Amino acid sequence: KMAGDSRFPDVDTDGSEKSEEMEIVVNVGGVRQVFYEDNLNQYPETRLAELVNCLSGGYDSIFSLCDDYDPGKREFYFDRDPDAFKCIIDVYYFGEIHMKKGICPICFKNEMEFWKVDLKFLDDCCKAHLSEKKEELEEIARRVQLILDDLGVDASESRWKKCQKCIWKFLEKPESSYPARVIAVLSFLFILISSVVMCVGTIPDLQVVDAEGNRMEHPTLDSIETACIGWFTMEYVLRLISSPNKLHFALSFMNIVDVLAILPFYVSLTLTHLGAKLMELSNVQQAVQALRIMRIARIFKLARHSSGLQTLTYALKRSFKELGLLLMYLAVGIFVFSALGYTMEQSHPETLFKSIPQSFWWAIITMTTVGYGDIYPKTTLGKLNAAISFLCGVIAIALPIHPIINNFVRYYNKQRVLETAAKHELELMELNSAEGKAAGSRSELEDLSREGKEGPFYSSRIKVSHSDTFIHLLSEEKHHRTRLQSCK
Repeated sequence: KMAGDSRFPDVDTDGSEKSEEMEIVVNVGGVRQVFYEDNLNQYPETRLAELVNCLSGGYDSIFSLCDDYDPGKREFYFDRDPDAFKCIIDVYYFGEIHMKKGICPICFKNEMEFWKVDLKFLDDCCKAHLSEKKEELEEIARRVQLILDDLGVDASESRWKKCQKCIWKFLEKPESSYPARVIAVLSFLFILISSVVMCVGTIPDLQVVDAEGNRMEHPTLDSIETACIGWFTMEYVLRLISSPNKLHFALSFMNIVDVLAILPFYVSLTLTHLGAKLMELSNVQQAVQALRIMRIARIFKLARHSSGLQTLTYALKRSFKELGLLLMYLAVGIFVFSALGYTMEQSHPETLFKSIPQSFWWAIITMTTVGYGDIYPKTTLGKLNAAISFLCGVIAIALPIHPIINNFVRYYNKQRVLETAAKHELELMELNSAEGKAAGSRSELEDLSREGKEGPFYSSRIKVSHSDTFIHLLSEEKHHRTRLQSCK
């Protein structure tokens, strides 16, 4: 309710109020609002409810709650966000709060804390948005902290700890230095070479015949394979030794993939030299061939060096519901159309539909628009059923694809925003450091600017953000008040 002609309580020396029903007039960012005592007293712990009784405490009590007070108009002034305030006052009328679109969730949370309104009144949909923003801030804080840990040098660390950290940066963080980028490229090339050798080794013209008449890989290809495995083994061992948390490292999915890519080579080597004494030679060869198939796991090592594959993996994880719907649609369609196809084709003497389980294969290749042609209907009704199953398959596959693509694009854009926000955070921390030294000497400030130009993570152009949100995780430890550009 906008304020018009309102009645105000008179403040006597003894603090008595002459009006029975008090009206509280507040001005938040230039927007005047009138509240009645009965509405505000529903939530007595809030700041607006405290205004009801602050008049009896004198001006000290008044100015402890507001930024300014006009005794003539009897109006309380607050230098806060009026848009957020309009949402927060809904709690006095509806018992819940909905956050307007376009307001930063963290800033809105700070506004609720200022007005002393509990977060439990925030609607569930808005709480989800707030939780998502908190996760983003924690991720930015984690990235910034990792960069600061890499840049910082702890004099109390032992020589082995410093060497361990150096090896970890060298192998895990290609952006840390030029040699680290070279190592990352070499690792990527070894993965490609190993995958190509695995495929080329199966070409009969490039294979050789051993003394027993069995075909085996060419010795040259075998030597290249051994060199690649040696590189993978050395890389994994060094990363394991330099890892700050070895248990977490060993249980990581990508590191398990690394083990699966290396282990078959050594198991095959062991079986080849020692297995013949324990079992028949034919069984040893079969076991070796089965293990060599596991070499395909090394292609997944590319995900370590490809942000696109990592984004795709995350998108598929977030799209389990859509993928489940896709499989359910296809499963229902396969069962229905295979049963119909089997029933309709029984009248034809040369039918290819011998049973419903056999018809599953026909339904799968038809609904997925593959159509090998090994099984096909020969009756008119069977062909009509095939046409309908084809159309239903196209629709069933197309429906869940759009949400999956949206998850991919959303995660990819989010990663770019987080990366930009982390760099911006470092720029602001550099700016705070420069402002702190500006009072000392001009020369020190110029030295800091020159160092910033040479650093890999700092920019020579300092950008200033005007958002009021800052990372608590960093400010509590480093005593920096920093702000996030992503929360504008």
